[in-house]
Amino acid sequence: MTEDRDRPDARDPVVLQYPLRGPLRVRNSPARRVPSHGTHLMGTTYAIDLIPVDAQGRVAARTWRTLVATEAPERFLGFGAPVLAPSSGTVVVAHDGEEDHEARRSQPALLSYLAGQGRRILDGPAAIAGNHVVIAVGRDGPFVLVAHLRRGSLRVRVGEQVTAGRQLAECGNSGNSTQPHVHLQVTDSIEWGTARGLPLAFRTATGTELPGESQIVTG
Repeated sequence: MTEDRDRPDARDPVVLQYPLRGPLRVRNSPARRVPSHGTHLMGTTYAIDLIPVDAQGRVAARTWRTLVATEAPERFLGFGAPVLAPSSGTVVVAHDGEEDHEARRSQPALLSYLAGQGRRILDGPAAIAGNHVVIAVGRDGPFVLVAHLRRGSLRVRVGEQVTAGRQLAECGNSGNSTQPHVHLQVTDSIEWGTARGLPLAFRTATGTELPGESQIVTG
């Protein structure tokens, strides 16, 4: 019989630091539902998205393009923001070269983007994660994936030791992303076809937390 402790959702969460500074809006939180992104594929079971916002909770000023078209990623507060290592460990993946595409907040732009979702999944991890870094917390894991980084901004390489809080790259809009943000997940493997997602939480001044959907937190 398999003990309850062997189930991923029965384990203690991997505690991380927030990878961005300033106010952040939480999307696709595992506090709302599991799997958080609607699938277990590629170890995304407990993944979370963090979007930089201003003091009023805005990602970018709204224009006519916000309603009917795509928008340049450079208009968004998060684009180019420093992305910090959420944990100490060894860099085991450092993938760059994926383009930062147009952001999409309008319904017409989102619908056309969703139509290509199946193709992106077939194209593999780089098409989904975009530019990304994976940190092995220990020799055999767990593994922390930081995704959707800005092309050309990576500051680390495979095999490098990093400490929590060190800058890894900049926030971008690469991969399966509709606006600049950071996607964070923890897995038991970097074999993405079979990797299992692991629960995560964030360190705070008073303990740990798993923020809820649409909650604004301070990194």
